[in-house]
Amino acid sequence: MDFEQLRTFLEVSRLKSFSRAAQKLLRTQPAISAQIRSLEQEVGARLFDRDGGKVTFTAAGRLFEPFAEYCMERQRHILLAVAEQERSPRGELTISANEATHLYVLPQVFAHFRRQYPRVMLGVVRAERLKTLESVINREVDFGVVSLPVRDARLTVETIHRDELALVAPKGHPLLGHSTARGTVPIREAAKYPLLLPTHGRRREQLDELFRVNDISPRVAMELESSEMLKRYVSVGLGLGFLPRTNVAEEERSGTLCLLSLEGVRLARDLGLIFRKDRELSRAAQEFLEIATQGFRKRNS
Repeated sequence: MDFEQLRTFLEVSRLKSFSRAAQKLLRTQPAISAQIRSLEQEVGARLFDRDGGKVTFTAAGRLFEPFAEYCMERQRHILLAVAEQERSPRGELTISANEATHLYVLPQVFAHFRRQYPRVMLGVVRAERLKTLESVINREVDFGVVSLPVRDARLTVETIHRDELALVAPKGHPLLGHSTARGTVPIREAAKYPLLLPTHGRRREQLDELFRVNDISPRVAMELESSEMLKRYVSVGLGLGFLPRTNVAEEERSGTLCLLSLEGVRLARDLGLIFRKDRELSRAAQEFLEIATQGFRKRNS
């Protein structure tokens, strides 16, 4: 029994497919099948049922899975421990987050980390919130950054960023004439104009709840997957949008977009760094966690 067999077993169990496991591991399907057969012969029991193209655990496979996970985690720990005998952390860290978070929140964190630990390779995965949560839970990435709250007992959550959503309008929009000296507008006044809303996610949930409690049916002009696309469409006058202030700070300074607050409403936006509670962090991961959280702690101490 070797680590390659265990890795193959865990990929087949996670993907529930020999062919998809072969693609993920860059092997042929016959090679994957041969590894599983060899492992089953060594264990002395079938680990998977392969009925009609469906791959499911046998009772023995279900019993074997946690032991395989434990062995792979120990292998990772051994390799990291050997690599970290030297003073400076090394290795690779992979961080998953959506596009806007990678553009506006993480660059300073990455730059700070790389200045101190240049021998650690940082891998970036661009994914929406649900996919990031799934990738962290499945141990496909080391860390994720997602909007809060996150309620999953398997995850540790550390807040790293806080700002708020602002109503964003293009320069010269009629709504600007209805704003107070403090740049606030009544929500019912804002709802009279076409809105560009995110298709899904935490921000869409916040906005839907806001409209519901105020008994408002918004004029939804478009639903968009990308915050950057939404910002661009607002700038050319296709509608108003809600975006984190961090994401539009440059456009506000240049005067191409105007930021408004809703009267009596504050839409807070917190981002959290997430990782599995049962994952033993390497030294590099511990240092990344410290750097990612220290700025938020200082601002809120």
